Amino acid sequence: MTPHSTPPATPQLINWELAAKTAAGLAPAGPVLNGSEIAAAVDNLRLMAEKSVPHVHEISRLEAARDLHDSQVLVVDRASWAKANTQSFAVMLDPVLRALAEKNANPGTAAKAAVPGRPGAAVSSTVTGAQLGAALAFLSSKVLGQYDPFAALAPTASVANQASGGRLLLVAPNIITVERELRVDPADFRLWVCLHEQTHRVQFAAAPWLRHHMLAEIEKLGSLLVGDSENFGNRILESAKALGGRRGKAGQEADPNRGSVLDLLQNPEQKAALSHLTAVMSLLEGHANVVMDGVDSKIVPTVRTIRQRFNQRGKDRGVVERFVRNLMGLDAKMRQYSDGAKFVRETVALVGLDGFNVVWLRPQNLPTEAEIHNARLWVNRMGL
Repeated sequence: MTPHSTPPATPQLINWELAAKTAAGLAPAGPVLNGSEIAAAVDNLRLMAEKSVPHVHEISRLEAARDLHDSQVLVVDRASWAKANTQSFAVMLDPVLRALAEKNANPGTAAKAAVPGRPGAAVSSTVTGAQLGAALAFLSSKVLGQYDPFAALAPTASVANQASGGRLLLVAPNIITVERELRVDPADFRLWVCLHEQTHRVQFAAAPWLRHHMLAEIEKLGSLLVGDSENFGNRILESAKALGGRRGKAGQEADPNRGSVLDLLQNPEQKAALSHLTAVMSLLEGHANVVMDGVDSKIVPTVRTIRQRFNQRGKDRGVVERFVRNLMGLDAKMRQYSDGAKFVRETVALVGLDGFNVVWLRPQNLPTEAEIHNARLWVNRMGL
């Protein structure tokens, strides 16, 4: 079955509708705005999204940005962002959840997994719509924007959407909240944010094979975990227990990776699959940051102030928020931004921007995780 085909009905292991409703109900309220202020903010964000594309083209030198009409640009609230992500997650996880459902339903291979209290049952009871919704509610107030390349592959997508590459989501309440916290020029900040998100849109337009490649790699990792489901359930439980004792003896910090998804990966195949996805995400996020930072004061007049204040933001997070961020992998994502940006800058310094851009030509040109940390390895492998 191809990733975009409509699957036959299977037992639903995650209630996606419940996840969206839970997230909408738990998402914190955004800034208070009247009707005219909301309309003005939406119009301005759409304008900045449009204005950013020529700058992405100039900085990245990717021809895909010259006439970009591959996807939607949506200005959304927090609840809408959460609902959009349940749709995207449903596409990404469908092959994995189908495999798990089939294994649990097959008495010849997974009789133990179907018994309540056994590891397989623990997996299906842990991965619930309510829990996913609670996670999305937390994230819904943190994300400024997001390019979703998988929206067009959802069975519920309209015919028009299915013909597009994806959708760009700009979360208006969060952008307004942050620009107020940082006390920066709203128009400059919004253009700066749009430069990053539109770069993701251009990446997938420049590499139209990329979204199906990522889906295949996610399915591969998920299949490896499903294939080891009897141990997988126990490892989820052990990781959950570890979260309760994150501080070591004498109040010292425990291993920051304990209790994270990394604890679930035990064999070399699983770790290799995750390593590849980590490298791809580092490339995408790092490249977007390099493009965003490639602007000068002629494009974004207050860019130096924005960079300085945005980088300072978050250093004084509370203990609970830092704990949740680490548990959900958000701090690991921030490292992807810096690691990937370092790789892009080092590669461009070695072979120029046109040399770097061969990374978008085919899957074999994507860097490995080792190459992300040593750009010369990638340059040598590409023969540049």
